[in-house]
Amino acid sequence: MSDKPLILYHYPLSPFSEKMRAMLGYAGIPWCSVQVREMPPRPLLQRLAGGYRKIPVAQIGADVFCDTRCIATEIARRARRPRLALEHCSAAEQAFVARTDLEVFLACTLSANTLAMGQRVLQSMSLPDLARFAWDRAQMGWKAAGSGAAPLNRRPRQLVREHLADLAQRLERQPFLFGRQPSHADFAAFHGLWFLHVLARSALLKEQPRVLEWLERLRGFGHGSLEPMSEADALAWAAGQRPRRLAAGSAAAPEVGRPAAIEPADYAQERSTGRLVAATATRWVLAREEEGLGRLHVHFPRQGYRLLQGEELEDA
Repeated sequence: MSDKPLILYHYPLSPFSEKMRAMLGYAGIPWCSVQVREMPPRPLLQRLAGGYRKIPVAQIGADVFCDTRCIATEIARRARRPRLALEHCSAAEQAFVARTDLEVFLACTLSANTLAMGQRVLQSMSLPDLARFAWDRAQMGWKAAGSGAAPLNRRPRQLVREHLADLAQRLERQPFLFGRQPSHADFAAFHGLWFLHVLARSALLKEQPRVLEWLERLRGFGHGSLEPMSEADALAWAAGQRPRRLAAGSAAAPEVGRPAAIEPADYAQERSTGRLVAATATRWVLAREEEGLGRLHVHFPRQGYRLLQGEELEDA
């Protein structure tokens, strides 16, 4: 294990966690696995990421990475596979990911209401936890609707079928969606279909055998070399480290150095607060001081998030 392992906070049924687990398997880098609850409260993880509630979260020393975009960039850097980072992909790939991670993923989850999916959920949670989970996700849905999240323009299964047909066409002459090797786009398309086919056991993918072969190709990478770790041990790593040096020029923006909060733009849930210490074309970094842990740097992608400062922060 390296001096600063990549630690992933996740839970087994999380599709976006599976996106990162599969990417780690392909990248071939070792990582530490911290399994967390399917829903808040997650008090130990909250000490690292502040109010951020989504899963997965990654940690390297005293740096905390929120959202799969940031996590994928760290995997790409460690594995020296730049196209795993969305910012290193083509404009066509980035447009594909933007649609797939939102509209198509939602259609996949709405199409996964099967008996097999229900059985998996019941096996993974107690009945009280299941009730809390359903209530938690219902609240997320209401808040998403109130935040202006775009609704599906077509029925979910129809949209999934159109998506599968598009993937099959892309895979006619190449093993992956945009070439001979996987890119971020492959893993963005993978996790929704994994949820639909592997967990929910939907028959939709059987209509497109070429896509099913591609899915199994990605699953064949496995999850790589992982070592279980407790949340307490992960926090101990943070307490013994300092955040890494910020990227050159990232502290030059006028908003840097001021108090700030960052929250998801898709639904107005809990936010993380601190002092903005870096701003690049693709990322914001908040500095937080946490008792017993010291200084932490929490990284967020710009895409899909809002930065609040000044009057916006005071009024929030």
